Amino acid sequence: MSKRGRVEAFLHGSGIDLIDLGVWERLRQIIGPVSDSYLRKLVRASGIAMAPMVEGVCQGSLPELERTLIALQHDYESENAETRRKCRALVIAAKDHARWALRKGGIDPDRKAIKDEMLLWMLTWLENPVVFASWLAIRKR
Repeated sequence: MSKRGRVEAFLHGSGIDLIDLGVWERLRQIIGPVSDSYLRKLVRASGIAMAPMVEGVCQGSLPELERTLIALQHDYESENAETRRKCRALVIAAKDHARWALRKGGIDPDRKAIKDEMLLWMLTWLENPVVFASWLAIRKR
């Protein structure tokens, strides 16, 4: 059975309605070695909600980015040092990916402007996650 098939069988056969870190680790064990980004793609296709630490930072649109950064901000504020480290690592990886996409070239000017704005949001989150939502509300005005 394919990795996609194993993920679908596990998720739909288990009655899970939220993929938290525990479910995420069980999925990794079930399907074997796989990148986080590919596993997230498979899980998103299932339509089952993901905890912020599992979903990571979505850069498909500004509203998705806002939603996921604010969700990570809440986890960052309410959890222990290890959780704060993991939140930062997720945002750093997303920021690095955004920078890579901007350097790659071949992006139309409108899309580049959006990606530049996304990069600014992630850099601001990394600078001070606790004030990010307030900063963003002001920025959006």
